[in-house]
Amino acid sequence: MKTAKIDKSLLRYLPPVEALLNSEVGVAASAQLEHRLLADCAREAVEAVRTEILNGKNFDGSREEIQQRTLQVYQSRIDELLVPSLQKVINCTGVILHTNLGRAVFSEDPIHLAGQIMTGYCNLEYDLESGRRGDRTRHVEELLCKLTGAEAACVVNNNAAAVLIALNTLANRKEVIISRGELIEIGGSFRIPDVMAKSGAKMVEVGTTNKTHLKDFANAISSRTAGVLHVHTSNYRIQGFTAAVALEDLVQLAHENDLFVLHDLGGGILVDLRQFQLPYEPVVRESIEAGVDVVTFSGDKVLGGPQSGILVGKQALIHKIKRNPLMRALRCDKLTYAILEATLRIFLNPEELPQKHRVFQMFLQPVENLKARGEAILQKLRNLDTPYTLALSESQAQPGSGTLPLTQLPSLAITIQPARGNIHALARRLRTGDPPVVGYTQKNTLYLDLRTVLPEEIDLLAGALARALQV
Repeated sequence: MKTAKIDKSLLRYLPPVEALLNSEVGVAASAQLEHRLLADCAREAVEAVRTEILNGKNFDGSREEIQQRTLQVYQSRIDELLVPSLQKVINCTGVILHTNLGRAVFSEDPIHLAGQIMTGYCNLEYDLESGRRGDRTRHVEELLCKLTGAEAACVVNNNAAAVLIALNTLANRKEVIISRGELIEIGGSFRIPDVMAKSGAKMVEVGTTNKTHLKDFANAISSRTAGVLHVHTSNYRIQGFTAAVALEDLVQLAHENDLFVLHDLGGGILVDLRQFQLPYEPVVRESIEAGVDVVTFSGDKVLGGPQSGILVGKQALIHKIKRNPLMRALRCDKLTYAILEATLRIFLNPEELPQKHRVFQMFLQPVENLKARGEAILQKLRNLDTPYTLALSESQAQPGSGTLPLTQLPSLAITIQPARGNIHALARRLRTGDPPVVGYTQKNTLYLDLRTVLPEEIDLLAGALARALQV
């Protein structure tokens, strides 16, 4: 391999920090950044270009090029401070609950309420009737109880936290029995055994990966046992030669031995999805009716709300969980409660979900509607001079986030193929554009699935494509 030639003489062309501060870039940014930060950006820019020179970057050797490159890096350092890192993204992956893209898209009513709450003060922990301090949980507790049949409820910042605080409250330094087939990894390398260990509960595994019987649980009960953890394996399925214990039987065995049953449902389904011609997923109310003591689930999956972990169940146990000192560390803020409350209200009339709930809208969107959107976008791009071939093709969308893992939703995608070369350069231009557009590639073809594109994003997507396709 040929070693790059290093020309240290170019170092003398590096501009002084003061010159960068007094440049058009520096002066323009001085209204938004204090002098200290501008000076830091300037020093970082000079050092970055110095490193490029010493690493043998190919420069033409002119003072002008070195100084222009330094100004360019200086501008990028300033932009890193001024341009928001968290951006709106057009999701063309076809994954509705895309964890990396923020999971559930909020519905209109929650967004409206959150906007009102965030622009002023609110009664987060204030009882307007008595004029005294209140309980922030009350904003959603009654709704959760009505929707699930539970006696009480509380909310923490995600479902892993819900499992953690429940086990820490009810089984610290005691044994909790769980089937080996339910020792799942819930994403980001967070595993149920790790959550249990951190809670202070001692995990007792029973059964095998594919088969666990009631007698396995019964044989594991001892004087040190506090309860049973039942985990819904929402992000995968074991099929074939399998056996699992019915929830009702597990509850009966536990209660006969004065043990609690904690059911981690993961996704948190509040209505039977079969009424919308979707596959069955366990419903929270069913667990409560089966006698489960505490059920935990996520607020930002099919429920369609903000990131949160919801606990519902027996009043005495939920009351203990609320009083755990960990609740202070895991509690949610006013924005979470505002969005969650308004989202839960949509479920009071399930018939309105296809019209008012963004996640259900994406689940249930007819392919004919997607076709009309795709044709509208292609029509806008019909006169574009581009080396790419565009078409409307069949695709398969997914619920995502471990929900209905075996379900694929028929969809349509705009497919783009290059006349030559690979498709990755175009995919990158779309990802780094304004707004960013994220799709997926297969066999040198870029797919932009329309099931996850919101109606108000159609023109934005067409504009982003027009800019990216003209190379």
